[in-house]
Amino acid sequence: MNGSLSMKIMAGTCDFSAWPPRGAVAGARGEKNDVVLVPKVGLCSWRCRGNASRPPQKLLVTAGMDRDQLVGMINGKKINGVYINEAPLYTTATSNPDNLVKECGADSLPHACLVGRFVDDRFVYRQTFIIRSYEIGPDKTATMETLMNLLQETALNHVTSSGLAGNGFGATREMSLRKLIWVVTRIHVQVQRYSSWGDVVEIDTWVDAAGKNGMRRDWIIRDYNTQEIITRATSTWVIMNRETRRLSKIPDQVRQEVVPFYLNKLAIPIEENDTDKIDKLTDATAGRICSGLAPRWNDMDANQHVNNVKYIGWILESVPINVLGAYSLTSMTLEYRRECRQSNLLESLTSTTASIGDYDTDPPHKTGRCPDLEYTHLLRMQADKAEIVRARTEWHSKTK
Repeated sequence: MNGSLSMKIMAGTCDFSAWPPRGAVAGARGEKNDVVLVPKVGLCSWRCRGNASRPPQKLLVTAGMDRDQLVGMINGKKINGVYINEAPLYTTATSNPDNLVKECGADSLPHACLVGRFVDDRFVYRQTFIIRSYEIGPDKTATMETLMNLLQETALNHVTSSGLAGNGFGATREMSLRKLIWVVTRIHVQVQRYSSWGDVVEIDTWVDAAGKNGMRRDWIIRDYNTQEIITRATSTWVIMNRETRRLSKIPDQVRQEVVPFYLNKLAIPIEENDTDKIDKLTDATAGRICSGLAPRWNDMDANQHVNNVKYIGWILESVPINVLGAYSLTSMTLEYRRECRQSNLLESLTSTTASIGDYDTDPPHKTGRCPDLEYTHLLRMQADKAEIVRARTEWHSKTK
């Protein structure tokens, strides 16, 4: 094989410039000991023809091509980019997690078994995760930050596996050419139950239009073993110029990339979604204020601003400690208003807006469960009091 072939393997890169693989001998085209490499999104297999007894070696890859080389069909619509021919790792025969390691083989990457796949005619991307020990809180269950990180990871892998990924953090190819990035404006998460350490969860994600210049992304988290839906989430995203940091309309070329993936489906029904305005807190209306919160270098993401998930921890800094211990955070709505950089000092404000007995019949936002506590939050710049994030949270007692 002449030259080199570089392919992305999940978050890293596998360089095939040094061929043949160990134990194989590459000969001229047509010889029986040729190494055959078949690149495609999802799974790449090579086999040494000179050793028929050795099983094929599998690597998870996303193979890229020049945009002009191929026009693929996604969900019945044409898009520019790579041809999508992803090979699912999960089938009926491999649905049991006990069989995953056996299927992947000893030579495979440890996390290769948990790569995602497309379902529902390729409109929905599904990925499986194990809750790690460092992703749980004092009560040995996953935290809201853990859930938000898993949602974000699934969304980014959805873009990458679709063949649309450019060189940005979740940006498509046409977005990268125009120096555009996605930024989230609002997220609403409803949690029925938090997973425990060692539990396996299955996350589905898909996208749809949100108005003329926005995109909605939804998620559902299930318990892998019982298939019980334990979390639902919805979010709205808009496009921003990476250099000017100004919001932008969705260019037609970008719209043509993402429209074939749109699915008219809601993770949270309209009547249960929290679309109410979140009131702004002030020094006078806040019950608790926590100052001097400083972003660290590790809080920054690839788009050169504080990762949106990091805000959750700062928001909860001003929640009373007895609430954090005795109550579960069952609903959270975040309304992002501006970026935050590492040099900014922050303040977290919290105020109680409702408590048990304050509702007549219907709970707020019609989520089907009346919360025991509800709080309004504000994360702002300490220097000029500029708003960063408004939030609303609902809490249920752990003893009920």
